[in-house]
Parts: sequence; structure tokens; C-alpha cells
Amino acid sequence: MRVLVTGTAGFIGSHAAQRLLARGDEVVGFDNLNDYYDTTLKQARLARLLERPGYTHVTADLADRAAVEQVFAAHRPQRVVHLAAQAGVRYAAENPHVYMQSNVVGFLHVLEGCRHHGVEHLVYASTSSVYGANTAMPFSEHAPTEHPLTLYAASKKANEMMAHSYAHLYGIPCTGLRFFTVYGPWGRPDMALFLFTRAILEGKPIRVFNHGRHKRSFTYVDDIVEGVVRILDRVPGKNPAWSGAQPDPATSGVAPYRLYNIGNEQPVELLRYIEVLEQYLGRKAQMELLPLQPGDVPDTEADVSDLVAATGYRPQVSVETGVARFVDWYRGYYGV
Repeated sequence: MRVLVTGTAGFIGSHAAQRLLARGDEVVGFDNLNDYYDTTLKQARLARLLERPGYTHVTADLADRAAVEQVFAAHRPQRVVHLAAQAGVRYAAENPHVYMQSNVVGFLHVLEGCRHHGVEHLVYASTSSVYGANTAMPFSEHAPTEHPLTLYAASKKANEMMAHSYAHLYGIPCTGLRFFTVYGPWGRPDMALFLFTRAILEGKPIRVFNHGRHKRSFTYVDDIVEGVVRILDRVPGKNPAWSGAQPDPATSGVAPYRLYNIGNEQPVELLRYIEVLEQYLGRKAQMELLPLQPGDVPDTEADVSDLVAATGYRPQVSVETGVARFVDWYRGYYGV
């Protein structure tokens, strides 16, 4: 297939593009290479893709309506994997207008491209953050998500609603994937594992929120990407058992629409995550223990039974294995 992947200079997007190329798909990559974090790392991810046959890159911004229209018209993708977004919970608080331009207006432009060019299936990134104030765990796609706690979560919830409306109005099959705390090689420098590794190797203290007692469904990037590719091949339809009297948020009776969790089913306490990192770095962390950040939730735990039923796949890489692979990559990339 010819697949448009947005965010291919990013962490998950670059891995997804590599996986699609490896199985023989043609990939059109789209990324603006903004300077939210080190553009050298983005360029390095992109360089690995540019050397692969079957990859074409477009450097442009999702918020640029004409540029998005042009990429759809010129390349005619059969399917779309939308992974580009402005990252960062703190960034959203400090730059809400710029943030929403990318995450909401940019998503509208992608939906319009799918609408006008006959895209067979749109798969897009959502987040476990949409569960917000929910406390019943493991988090299920079939539970309501009406109480997001951050603008980031609200923007992803908006994406899910926008996708449903376009699926209903224009028959575009849409699948949203709620990612749970992704980590691994080529990761983002603003995420915990990257920040912790750098600080520990430099002998600097790390900031540990909630005194390290919260749990996360840490999910290795290859596990995420395997789920993305399997779902891309599974075009959703309407759910004939759906009832408007008791609406199921994960499916639809009026639209080809689906939501799935992708995450590790075994949540790990942050202190254990740090302990594993210390083990593979061969150094102890100096920890600055702090209260829970505003907008953060104490725990996340993924129910991926729907993903397993749909694709026969569930995340498999343990935190011990995943962190070891990240440390190996980090040492190699930075020459540490």
C-alpha cells in the first residue's frame, strides 16, 4: 500500500514508517521538524528513513491547510497513519494557541484530506490521558472519558470526536489508538527515561514526582508499532449491536469507527522503573522527590483485551528488556 505517515521525524512516527517499509509498503512521510526539542535527533531519525527505498518525505506543517491538501492530491495515499502532534503537557499550558493549531486544526486538515481523496482507513494517535479523572482500572475503551485533566488530553478527546463525525458524515473508516506511556530507542528527550538517563550519567539529580509511587503501563515502542500496523490492516465497520440508548464509546452504530487501547497490561511503579535504569547504567540516581504534578494521574493500567481479540496481538516487551535496549541505544548514539 501507499501509506501517508505524519510525524515521521518523531519518535513513534519514525518507528512506524520503518516497520511499514520493512513489510514492503510505500511510505510518504510528513513532518515539520519543529524545534520543540533537539532537531539534530529528528534529522537523524529522518536520515535513516531517507536511505530506505520506498520512502518519500514532505517537510511541512499540519496547520498549513494548503500543504496538507497538496500532499494528499500529489501522493494519493490509500491509508493514513496520523502520529504527528505537538507534544508536551507543559508546552500546552504555556502555548495553548500554538498547541491547538497543531493538534486540532492540523487534525481537521488530515480529516479533510481523507474525505476528498478516498482514503480507505485513517489510524490516528490518541492517548491514555483521555481517561483523566477516571479511577476504575484497568482503563477500558468502553468507559466514558468526559473529564480530561490537561489540554493535551482534551485535544486528543477532540480528535476522537472529530473522527467519529467524519466517519459518520463521509464514511471514512477511522480508528483511534490510545497509547500508554511509550518509551524506547530514538525516544523524545523531554520524556522521563531520556531525562533520567542523561541526568544520572551526568551525576545530576532527577525530579521524581509523586515520590515515585505512581504506576504506569510503560509500553515499548516496538510493541506500539506492531499494534499500529495490525490495526491499519483491520478496517473498522459499524457495530450492529450498538445502542443509542446505551452508547458504547469504543464503537459506533452509525459510523465505521473504533477505539483501542495499546499498552502493557502490567503497570510498573516509577521507583521500579528507575531501579531498572540504575541497574543498566551501573549508577545510582540522586532523586529529588516531589508531589504529583498538576494534571497527572496517580496510576494508569491498560485493558488491551479488545486489541487482542481484534488482532491476536498484545504488548510483550518487559520493562527490563526495553530499558536495556534504550540504554544500549543511548550509549551508542551519544557515544557515552
